[in-house]
Amino acid sequence: MSAFCDFVGSGGTLGGAARFLTPRGVRIYAVQPDNPAHPIQGGGYAMAHLAQLDGAELAGTVTVSGAEAAGHARLLARTEGIFGGYSTGANLAAAVRLLQGSEKGGVVAFLVCDSGLKYLSTDLWG
Repeated sequence: MSAFCDFVGSGGTLGGAARFLTPRGVRIYAVQPDNPAHPIQGGGYAMAHLAQLDGAELAGTVTVSGAEAAGHARLLARTEGIFGGYSTGANLAAAVRLLQGSEKGGVVAFLVCDSGLKYLSTDLWG
């Protein structure tokens, strides 16, 4: 694995992963929505300071749109049978972008951090 990316909520998962993986040569990227009016639940609150990210070395930030997150969540369900929600789709969209750019030729890991179940009545699956 050359890189890891995760949608930033509280910063706990990203911060912990960064503290463990960075010394092992893995580059860590934060995933954020591209605008404040996004459908990606659980993050993107534009907080200036997240205590969980204190001391976490990040290689950069990848922004994704709500439409990209939804499209990638649907792609993951259709091609891999993994039923994730918006933040999972955002993570996949960010990983794809990294693999097309700065992490080309590498391996980018990400989390399937939510289920699609809570989105059944939304435009993600409705």
